[in-house]
Amino acid sequence: MSGNVADLLWEMLANAGVKRCYGIVGDALNPVIDALRRSGRVEFIHVRHEEYGVFAAVADAYFTGNPVVVCGTAGPGVTHLINGLIDARKEAAPVIAIAGDVETSLIDTEALEELNPYQFFDTASLYTGRLVNPEQARPIINTAILTAIAEKGPTVISIPGDVAAADAPYHSAEIAIPNPPLLRPSDTDMDELVGMINDAKTVAIFGGDGCRYAHDEVVQLAERLKAPVGYSFRGKQWLEHDNPNAVGMTGLLGYGGAYDAIQEAELLLMLGTDFPFSEFLPGHRVKKVQIDKNPSHIGRRTNVDLALVGDIKPTVAALLKSVSDKSDTRFLDKHVAGTISAHKVLQHYVERGPGIKPIRPEFLAATLSDLASDDAMFFADTGTACIWLARHVTGGRNRRLFGSFTWASMAPAAPNALGAQLAYPGRQTIALCGDGGFTMLGLGDLLTQVQRKTPVVQIILNNESLDFVNIEQQEAGFVPFGVDFKNPNFAKVAEAMGAKGIRIEEPGDVREGLAEALAYKEGPVVVDAVVDPFALSLPSHVPFHTAKGFTLSMAKQVWSGKMENVIKEIERNVRLV
Repeated sequence: MSGNVADLLWEMLANAGVKRCYGIVGDALNPVIDALRRSGRVEFIHVRHEEYGVFAAVADAYFTGNPVVVCGTAGPGVTHLINGLIDARKEAAPVIAIAGDVETSLIDTEALEELNPYQFFDTASLYTGRLVNPEQARPIINTAILTAIAEKGPTVISIPGDVAAADAPYHSAEIAIPNPPLLRPSDTDMDELVGMINDAKTVAIFGGDGCRYAHDEVVQLAERLKAPVGYSFRGKQWLEHDNPNAVGMTGLLGYGGAYDAIQEAELLLMLGTDFPFSEFLPGHRVKKVQIDKNPSHIGRRTNVDLALVGDIKPTVAALLKSVSDKSDTRFLDKHVAGTISAHKVLQHYVERGPGIKPIRPEFLAATLSDLASDDAMFFADTGTACIWLARHVTGGRNRRLFGSFTWASMAPAAPNALGAQLAYPGRQTIALCGDGGFTMLGLGDLLTQVQRKTPVVQIILNNESLDFVNIEQQEAGFVPFGVDFKNPNFAKVAEAMGAKGIRIEEPGDVREGLAEALAYKEGPVVVDAVVDPFALSLPSHVPFHTAKGFTLSMAKQVWSGKMENVIKEIERNVRLV
């Protein structure tokens, strides 16, 4: 093709399946953006903050599986990309960053806005290429694209403006994208796995995001082995629905019989999970097999007796051909019954919710789950929003649940929801936002949603606190400090910005207010839900250090004159109301 390097860049990106670029323009990027305009094949999503754009791209790329581009101009614009790119790496989203760079004559002179892209992006990027000569264009662009797609993660193309504007050597803009390979363990390893399963009296399954395409196979295996199925937060959307053996989650967000099931099984199958909280995983008394496509994930959270590298779908499909059926259902029945019992406990504040003010977040989330469509996409800010998403939003075959579950960044919900809405126009996209997260990142780019008229529903958990940090401080035995702030009326702010605003203060208005928000299709909605700041949610298993920390914190709060807060917290979390 003829044209300049930037023209070649966009042609290759478009040919690889890129449909959207999120970012902010700037001087170093001007030749790149001008080429994007001329191409007309990639939509430019102008955001108010580059970090917002990257989080939108992460959700877009994760769910579609297609590469998505983000861009930031040299220096400060580039540095705003880093947090979202790390999230893309952790969540395995194929995001390609176009990073503006200083002109080649200024490289390594500490020029204005200069940074070293190799050093800066080392933590985030699977591949970083600095395009300083037009002859490099095709190989660098090709490598960045294929790495992002094949390895499922972020890559970076750092490009000075003078190189972007230079004539490109004649190159074809075509790019060959391979289909994902089928990866499963060797026959010898599979035979050993079959033997371990057949010898075990009781088997439990614990699955993660690696089960994304393997729901039916895992459920079939669980049925044959009479195995309870627990899952990580990232595995919930893939394994909870249509699964009679589902026993919930373990960890600090945990609920149901998952913790007991994986602790009491003779053999635990860990399928596509890199669950990071080792204290909730069993020790040496339980035999463990871990299967993951990424070898570095295996055995780093807990010791394993058999390590297998493979994708879960083909591995379990092969396993089903050889493993023997089990007939004893007592182990499964016990933990399914425990899950049902735990679910009844979780329903206390849901069922009592209409009569409790301030609004219980459990009641809010459960009502939202009940009203949302079967194919709704839910996004949660890191914090207590994750608790309510995990415990009270029910999964489904076509429902999707997402957040910064591995990187745990603040404030991804609103931009994630925007990216999903642009990828799936008209589909219900719902962001459960903390008030701290929304004011940090979501509020400014509400203007982007207004401008684009995207029907994103943002539900603000308005408790005037960094609530999860409050809980963390109490777990550590501290008196909560530095977590309180004053909020505006978010509904009125939203209306002033051109969005629809709904404020819910009364529990009796929850269902009507949420239904109104979900029905609105003319643009973004902000639901300002004033929720109980003292609401807590204990996991199904409370580690000793957590219980000790809460006890110590309560004592310190009493000693420091905060008896009223202690009484309210106890009153509102031991089912006295």
